[in-house]
Amino acid sequence: MTRSRIPDAPEDENPSIINRFRKSDHPAASLARDLLWVACVVGGIALLLFLISGTWPAVVTIESGSMLPEMQVGDLVFVVAADRYGPLVTTEEGKETGHLSFGHPGDVIIFRPNDNDQVHPIIHRALIRVTAEEAAELLAFENPHGGIVTQGDNNPVPDQVTTYPGIGRIEPIKDEWIIGKAVFRVPLVGYLPLHLVEFAVLIIAIIIIQELVASRRKEKK
Repeated sequence: MTRSRIPDAPEDENPSIINRFRKSDHPAASLARDLLWVACVVGGIALLLFLISGTWPAVVTIESGSMLPEMQVGDLVFVVAADRYGPLVTTEEGKETGHLSFGHPGDVIIFRPNDNDQVHPIIHRALIRVTAEEAAELLAFENPHGGIVTQGDNNPVPDQVTTYPGIGRIEPIKDEWIIGKAVFRVPLVGYLPLHLVEFAVLIIAIIIIQELVASRRKEKK
């Protein structure tokens, strides 16, 4: 019996740019593939975090001691939308319901002070909700509005009686200024985002050195 042989598929004489990029042995192309892979991994992780948390940024780094001892400088804190996994609870409400977050009643929230996105968000505990009238009477605000009074666990007074560099006195926090609430922390890992540029430069340098070494080995062979 005669067996027929399927002829080999002819090689593409004019491969696409994508195919040439995928198969190229040029060091620059190899480096670009590595960087693209890293970007895809980072982007995938960011997308997953956003889908889980419902807000962005989904992680923040503790940069000061205002929330000691429950949050240390360098901690990486995971954040979810204020209404995800239950409503936002203030300290006043937490004392009545028994709701605790990071060792004390009331949720820890991340917010833009005075809705200013030119300064770093603040991560402090939500103490109590006040009306515009209460803000005027108790906190002596002019042209007041209602919102949440906040305070760092390690700070002696609420934020709304202090001033913040670049924006002045912090007003009661409106719901739309809230980025999210803290759910848990990972010690020390936050030092990485604090030095993100240096870390990125280090990773790129390692990749470049690896590609140069690999290309020289190929040339010797």
